Amino acid sequence: MAVSGVSSNPNSALTGTRQTIAQNFDTFLQLLTTQLKNQNPLDPLDTNQFTQQLVQFTGVEQQLKTNEFLEAMMTSTQTANNSQAVSYVGKIVTASGVKTELVKGEAKWHFAVDSKADIIATVKDANGNVVYTKAGTVDKGESVFTWDGIGNDGQKKPEGTYSVSIEARDTATGKLVGVATEMTGEVTGIDFSGSEPVLIVGGARVNLSAILSVRAKTAADETPAEEETAV
Repeated sequence: MAVSGVSSNPNSALTGTRQTIAQNFDTFLQLLTTQLKNQNPLDPLDTNQFTQQLVQFTGVEQQLKTNEFLEAMMTSTQTANNSQAVSYVGKIVTASGVKTELVKGEAKWHFAVDSKADIIATVKDANGNVVYTKAGTVDKGESVFTWDGIGNDGQKKPEGTYSVSIEARDTATGKLVGVATEMTGEVTGIDFSGSEPVLIVGGARVNLSAILSVRAKTAADETPAEEETAV
């Protein structure tokens, strides 16, 4: 799939930048030479001042070009990330399920436990602040924890990336149960509206940085998944 906006020769931009700096520098030298030729012999100009002007001029010019180059690098990196994300469509990915996106008042996390368990789910924002907690009971196997974006304080939280930590205890013994937050599924779409591409995997939204592995889809993947428990 072709993706537009990717520069194939970044060195050409650097070459043009160096040429511009050299041309401006030569022009400034010519102005200084003319000023020296026409100076008053009884009141000669300070050569140290000329040197300082040259250094200041080249320093500012270099800084401006450096800023432009950094912006170009950021744009190129974003384009590369988008291209990488597009290549995942139709593939089976395994991703860390700790983080997800709150979009239109809904965030979902997929997890699995080894036995029927009582759980406590704690949702944190991007700064690590606890915004919501919920207790519940889930059956053995895969489950889905859904949050409507309303915090413990009753206030609606802004859209963005949130993480979850889940503590599970066996309903019969009270002992801690292992919780797997990794999820596997087919990528059916990409959302580029945020600061990072988000992959649509089934009904979940997975940040590109959370992908752990990717593989081609096989016939075995067509088998219907087991029913999940909603929390």
